Amino acid sequence: MPQLNPAPWLLILLFSWFVFLMIALPKITKHDLIGEPAPKTIKTHDSTKWFWPWH
Repeated sequence: MPQLNPAPWLLILLFSWFVFLMIALPKITKHDLIGEPAPKTIKTHDSTKWFWPWH
């Protein structure tokens, strides 16, 4: 059965990964993010204690 012969398919797989890693990946990682997230300001809450009437 010719579809079980790994010789042509293995070469195609290796070549496609080579193209992806050597050509496409550097182009993709070179792009900058448009909207970099800014750190949020920390809001401090009112720290008054709540006195429960039954204690």
